[in-house]
Amino acid sequence: MRRRANGSLFPKSASPGFTLMEVTITLTILGFIVLIAFGAFRMGASAWEKGDSVKDEYEKVRIASQLISRQFKSIVPYRVKTQKAEGDYVAFEGRSQTVRFVSAVSTKARQPEGFTYAIYEFKQEGRDEGSLIFYEQRALNKDLFEEHPKEEEGVSLCEGISRVKFEYYREENVEKNQQGGWVDEWNAKDEKELPRAIRMTMTYKNEKKAEVPITLFVSIPAWKPETLSLPQAGRGAGAVQQRFQRPGY
Repeated sequence: MRRRANGSLFPKSASPGFTLMEVTITLTILGFIVLIAFGAFRMGASAWEKGDSVKDEYEKVRIASQLISRQFKSIVPYRVKTQKAEGDYVAFEGRSQTVRFVSAVSTKARQPEGFTYAIYEFKQEGRDEGSLIFYEQRALNKDLFEEHPKEEEGVSLCEGISRVKFEYYREENVEKNQQGGWVDEWNAKDEKELPRAIRMTMTYKNEKKAEVPITLFVSIPAWKPETLSLPQAGRGAGAVQQRFQRPGY
C-alpha cells in the first residue's frame, strides 16, 4: 500500500466542519420557522372554532325564528277586561322591542292546552348586545294583561344579538282616512283589531363584527273577527252581517 507524501493513510478533509456560529444561526432560523408554523396553526384552529360558534348562533336564531313564526300565525283576537271595568278589548300590545298577545299555539306544551299568553321582549345586557326573552303561560283569566310574568319565568331564546325590532302592518281604511303601512307600535285597545302582519328584525354580529339582520315576516290570518251571515226575523231571506266570535274570544 502506497503512503502519501505526508505519511498518512487517509487524506485530511478539505472542510473543517460547522463552526459554533453557523450552528447557532441555523438553530435560530429553525426556531423561527417552527414558531411561525405553530402560530399559523393556532390562528387556523381559532378561526375554525370561531366559525363554528357563529354557525351555532345563526342556527339558534333560525330555529327561534321558526318557533316565533309558528306562534305569530296562531294569534287570536282573545278579549280581556281591565280591573277598572272599562270594557273588554283585544289582547294585543306591540311596541318596537316587545310584543304580547294570546295564541292558540304553545311553544312549550307538546299537546294543545288551550290559549296561551305569550310575551317576546328584547333586553339589553351590554353596550352592544342583548337577549330575546320569551314568557309564556296559559290564558286562564280575563285580566291577564294587567300583570307581567315573573322575571324568573323568562326563557332566553337568542343571546348575543345587537337589537330586535318589531313592526306592525296597518291595513288601509278609506272610511277612517287611514293609510296602510308599517308602524312601530300597536295598541289593540285603540285599534279595535289585530295588525294585519308582524315584521321582526333581529340583528347579530358575525365573525368580522359586521351587523347581519335577519327579518321575519308573518301575516296574521285572524287579524279581523270572523263574520257570519244570519237571517234576521221579519226580513225574510235578507241577511245582515253580524260579528261572530269563537268561545273565549
